[in-house]
Amino acid sequence: MTSAAAARTSWRDYDRHTLDLQYSPSSRVRSLQAYLDEYVARSAAARAMGRARAGLPFGIGAHEKLDFFPADAPTDAALVVFVHGGNWQALSRTESAFAAPAVQRAGAAFAAIDYGLAPQTGLPEMIASVRRSLTWLAEHAGELGFSPRRIHVAGSSAGAHLTAAAVLTGWAARPAVAGCVLLSGMYDLEPVQRSYVNEALGLDMSRARLLSPVRHLASALPPVVIARGDNETEEYQRQHGEMVRALRGRTRVTEVVAVGRNHFDLPYDLAVPGSALGDAVLRQMGLC
Repeated sequence: MTSAAAARTSWRDYDRHTLDLQYSPSSRVRSLQAYLDEYVARSAAARAMGRARAGLPFGIGAHEKLDFFPADAPTDAALVVFVHGGNWQALSRTESAFAAPAVQRAGAAFAAIDYGLAPQTGLPEMIASVRRSLTWLAEHAGELGFSPRRIHVAGSSAGAHLTAAAVLTGWAARPAVAGCVLLSGMYDLEPVQRSYVNEALGLDMSRARLLSPVRHLASALPPVVIARGDNETEEYQRQHGEMVRALRGRTRVTEVVAVGRNHFDLPYDLAVPGSALGDAVLRQMGLC
């Protein structure tokens, strides 16, 4: 289906098989496993540089740990906090440190966080974990060597949903961050609730609507970079567009549609100068 055709078709018109495909970003790439293997290899290479502090506990849950990569020049440095994807039920900080070297070369610190996964952990608990990680990092900024006023949080796919829910909505007390980066996210969970993804999440429709950040954005927000690859399913394209429209007028928004990138390789560009995403993120962080 073309993007133009998708624009004329509501997700409500999809049958279950089509909706499942729309929320299967791996349907747009040759091999999902190749990307997962590359995440592991690149993250291991980042840790092999020898400066990572692995497994720092930031919260009350057994899964609430993070890996921290210090800035090359830690005086008043910025920090990028990465929230991994995986349909809320897969991956971890172990596979999520691949962007650390580029962030460090840009002059910032990097942290990859863990959170509990579905079905054992519900979405509200995951959102709370992201918030706890940001609060803990701000409280320990001095000893870790970055500025608590320069924390930028980036999430990919399900991690983009958790990031948006944790720092852009009006729910409870939001951690203060200097900027937000959303990559290939799902921001309205109503169609997700009707797809195979919900087999692990167990959401009813009212809960799906309640936990959809696009429906509950706060009035005052930090600046946001919101990006997707040009090779995404029509539903991911639509979700991206709806979030862009919802954010405009509430904060400074930089939209990126990265040519030649897909759902899985877009995060590689997080802080790479010369890439559309990397340049946008570095500008937002004041690191151009």
